[in-house]
Amino acid sequence: MNRIAIVGVGLLGTAVASRLLEGGFDVTGYDTRPDQLARLAARGLGAATSVKDAVAGADAVFTILPSPESVDAVIVGAGGLLDTMPRSATLIQMSTISPTQTRRLAEATAAPLGFLDAPMSGTSAMVERGDCTIFVGGDPVRLEACRSVFAAIARRTIHVGPVGSASLAKLATNLLVGLNTAALAEALVLGEKGGLAPQALLDILRDSAAASKMLEVRGPLMVDHRFEPQMKLDLFLKDFRLMLEEGQRLGVPLPLTSLTQQLCTATVAAGRGGDDLAALITTLERLAGLRPA
Repeated sequence: MNRIAIVGVGLLGTAVASRLLEGGFDVTGYDTRPDQLARLAARGLGAATSVKDAVAGADAVFTILPSPESVDAVIVGAGGLLDTMPRSATLIQMSTISPTQTRRLAEATAAPLGFLDAPMSGTSAMVERGDCTIFVGGDPVRLEACRSVFAAIARRTIHVGPVGSASLAKLATNLLVGLNTAALAEALVLGEKGGLAPQALLDILRDSAAASKMLEVRGPLMVDHRFEPQMKLDLFLKDFRLMLEEGQRLGVPLPLTSLTQQLCTATVAAGRGGDDLAALITTLERLAGLRPA
């Protein structure tokens, strides 16, 4: 398996393409914004002008798209992957979507194509350095056929179960990422309002029982007020919606998730939808009187 197509070369798609190129794979990308492909062109990324051109001759096709609607359009829409992918190729769906949608897409593509439910856990920066995990739902035999591709991207690939189970694992993971980030923001704002220097408090937290991956990843962004996106807030709001819908479907109350969704909604409404999730601290700072309203 050597020829890989990536449909959706945004922040995460760029990071995945970078890892695959570094691993020696022949990679072609397609995005509705052609400028997204320019960064990797010098490293050998093939820039396609359509989905059909991108997937021609591919052994595996990744979809890494921003919304459930875009995933549907690209896979089962007119001229989409169901119509254009080589019949021998494997469709690797990496976008964060609901388990229900994942199962529906797998059923729609099962006859002509192989399908793996394969979201990943990690910011775009983490993926670019290989510090991420891929969750896989689907046929374990097909997973093994794609193992070398996944190994080029992630430090670990976990077979979770049938199609849909990996998407559920991704929602549960992002739920904890979101809540952990919000809790870190609250702790830093509390300390600053009480007179603690944010960097000093961050150093204390790093060496305490409160240490976490999000503290390491987003703590420095919050302290320095650097919000270049690793995961855009407006995209994370989509994830919160999917979490709450799944909780409702399963009869699971998610009160903390709902509160954090509202905090992120207020931050997006303040014009920070294109910033990193870490920017939610700015809403708490305004509420605490640390920044102008």
